[in-house]
Amino acid sequence: MDISSKTRKEVGALGENVAAEYLKRHGFSIRDRNVVRKTGELDIIAKKEDTLHFVEVKTILADEFPHEDDTGDGYDPSLNLHEAKIRKVARTGEWYVLEKEWGGDWQVDGCLVWLRRRDGMAKVRYLPQIV
Repeated sequence: MDISSKTRKEVGALGENVAAEYLKRHGFSIRDRNVVRKTGELDIIAKKEDTLHFVEVKTILADEFPHEDDTGDGYDPSLNLHEAKIRKVARTGEWYVLEKEWGGDWQVDGCLVWLRRRDGMAKVRYLPQIV
């Protein structure tokens, strides 16, 4: 399935779905998705053991997946996980914790998703505790 014609919003939604599946396969339960408040948006809210994880997902369409040791010219979606964005997610996470009366630990994580244009295959890199 060629995904080249997908809109930016559709690519983002695909990436979030891939990230949610990845998290489930790694022992997380998904508690909420796309929670929007004045302070920002939380892409995925997941729980693992006694910790709540606010996961910011960054997705990019790619012709090929990057290699672990790749330092080439390929765009790195982690560049969009800049300090201001992370701060916004953390602020929105604080609101969520208060509203849900969560008494346990919580953290902000990142999840990078590369979607290959020609077939929609995905590569995921999970970044725990980016704050």
